[in-house]
Amino acid sequence: MTGAELKKLRQHLGEAIGQPLSVADMAKLCGLPAADGADTIRRWEVTGPTGPVAELLRILAMASDHYPILEMFNVFDRHDVPVKDRPARRQAFREQMRGDVRRRIG
Repeated sequence: MTGAELKKLRQHLGEAIGQPLSVADMAKLCGLPAADGADTIRRWEVTGPTGPVAELLRILAMASDHYPILEMFNVFDRHDVPVKDRPARRQAFREQMRGDVRRRIG
């Protein structure tokens, strides 16, 4: 994930939960300490996050309709899920992810 992609993700997650996300909110999402987490996010908005944080953000990105549901989470396209039920299940999953984002930022 690049810095520009992180900035775009902050915007898209804010749209998904219905409120803009600050740099401090993004720090909370990443589990960074409040003291210097915002500074870390600002640096990452230039260089991009790496490692476990980048993976966490890829997962949280599924809260937004702008990002695909990752293959390891896609239980909707299986043969035992009726085709007519798939859109509703995808939407419920995204709502669950939005709830997780809201919970993380407090």
